[in-house]
Amino acid sequence: MQSVELIVRTGDAQRVVDLTSRCERFLADVGAGDGLLHVFVPHATAGVAVIETGAGSDDDLLAALQRLLPSDGPDGKGWRHRHGSPGHGRDHVLPAIVPPYATVPVVAGSMALGTWQSVVLVDTNVDNPDRTVRLSFLTG
Repeated sequence: MQSVELIVRTGDAQRVVDLTSRCERFLADVGAGDGLLHVFVPHATAGVAVIETGAGSDDDLLAALQRLLPSDGPDGKGWRHRHGSPGHGRDHVLPAIVPPYATVPVVAGSMALGTWQSVVLVDTNVDNPDRTVRLSFLTG
């Protein structure tokens, strides 16, 4: 297995960050053939998704997460997990909905994604401006 850690700057706002080009660069750097690319964020408040980007879906995802996990808690009385900025408890629930990993098939060195699919980091935690992302390639 070949692996690398990336530092991704997400800043102080909720973000969906497209990692697709970084994944492609990693696969090229390791001379990938057929296998699996595993993308993992070792954080309790971030996730990885495979979605369409650039046509509004990334903003739609953040809006859907806000409706599903409102900042003021599921009952409007706040979250039990209360450290950090207001509403931070929702960030700790996020990985149950958007998991902290994704695995993508790699064929002849390229990710076997659909036409509009991208690999993205989903970060709703405004308290952590930098995220670590581990990319691992397992030869098939």
